[in-house]
Amino acid sequence: MVCKENGAGKRFICQTCGFDMHEFCALAPRSLHNHPFHLEHQLDFSVKTGESRHTKCDICGKTARGYSFRCNACEFEMHPCCATMSPQMNFPTHQHVLYLYNLNDESSFVCQICRRKRPGQVYHCNACRYYLHAVCAKNFVNGLYIQGVVPPEKDSIGKIARVAFNLVLKAIGGLIEGIGEGIGESLVGGIGKGIRCGSIKNKTDI
Repeated sequence: MVCKENGAGKRFICQTCGFDMHEFCALAPRSLHNHPFHLEHQLDFSVKTGESRHTKCDICGKTARGYSFRCNACEFEMHPCCATMSPQMNFPTHQHVLYLYNLNDESSFVCQICRRKRPGQVYHCNACRYYLHAVCAKNFVNGLYIQGVVPPEKDSIGKIARVAFNLVLKAIGGLIEGIGEGIGESLVGGIGKGIRCGSIKNKTDI
């Protein structure tokens, strides 16, 4: 099932069938203790089945369709990728440290990456008026921003455009599958662009 989120960079790939996983999904621990995003309770690694109801990540606000870290006491949940972030971070797009805040309603603040307003978690610079949505900040962690891949917003494009976008990602994904042949059943590849975690590639792409 894995996390079903787009990502680029290092990943584990099965040399037999092409199944791949983000590095942060493949190496995720069974539980997180005293995580800065949720100090109150332990977070357990959760694997959703096809019958599981979809919930939203409490950090980026996107739907959690696959792997996640979940609190059994209060239902706090976050993607494995979001778990690698922290309440204060440095980003290559700004010279100051950014701090994470929760905006409960749509504010007047405009994200410096997507140029949109949206409620939810946002990274904010205390020294100047610089704002970065947590969902946009995640693209620095999962490698999409560095690779120049910007996933389209679900609400801003049509179904045909989303299908076309995913086909492009699948085609690009074929470029990384030949890395490290003969090393073993799985390996870490480092140049994938925007491939969805848990996808299975066609062997003819290798």
